[in-house]
Parts: sequence; structure tokens; C-alpha cells
Amino acid sequence: MFVREKSDVQVVDWGNGLSYRFLVKSDEMGFTLADTLVRAGTKSRLQYRRHLEACYCISGKGEVASADGAQSFTLQPGVLYALNEHDAHFLIADADEDLHLISVFNPPLNGDEVHSLDESGFSHY
Repeated sequence: MFVREKSDVQVVDWGNGLSYRFLVKSDEMGFTLADTLVRAGTKSRLQYRRHLEACYCISGKGEVASADGAQSFTLQPGVLYALNEHDAHFLIADADEDLHLISVFNPPLNGDEVHSLDESGFSHY
């Protein structure tokens, strides 16, 4: 058993926010658990080609939308979304406040991954 506090974990500026990586590959738990902040007013083009991800919203508001725009879901406290098919997507935080998520990745992240958020395509790990 081990215990970690937020002040003791690696924090990564992933591009449009911060990710506090509580569990990573070296912990040998089989998944990553991160406390993720998405900065207000940002729109991130994302696709996890090697990881499945689930995110649970604990504060703020936003939206997750499919890359083709066919699906869009409102994010607010109490809502979970899961990217079960390595889905390309847009993660959008409302302009008024940061979006705060608890994120789980499988397989686990190394812990130092960051995104390349330019217009050339969907950023991935």
C-alpha cells in the first residue's frame, strides 16, 4: 500500500492545462490515474492511439465532441465520458471556468507525456 498527496506528485503541463499524475507505469498498477485541469476557453484536438481513457468531471463545464462533429456531450460535475475506441475528439472547456477531470488511462502513461496542440492533426500519446 502507498499514499500520495497532490503536492507530492509529478505535474505536467500537457498543453491546455495541467495533469497531476498520481499513478504511472512505474507504479505497476496497470493504469494511470490523473487529476486533470483543462484551462477555461481552450479547445484541444486529441486522440489516444495507444491508450483507452475515461474521464469523470468533478467541477467546471465543457464539452467532448467527436472529431467529425456527429456527437457532442456536455460535461459537468457527475458526468463520465469514455474513449473506448481510441476516438479522435475535441475537449472543450467553457470560457468562464476551468474544467476539472479525474482521468484514467490504460495501459498506463510513463508520466511525462505532453500534447502537440497545433492545427496539423489530433495530438496523441
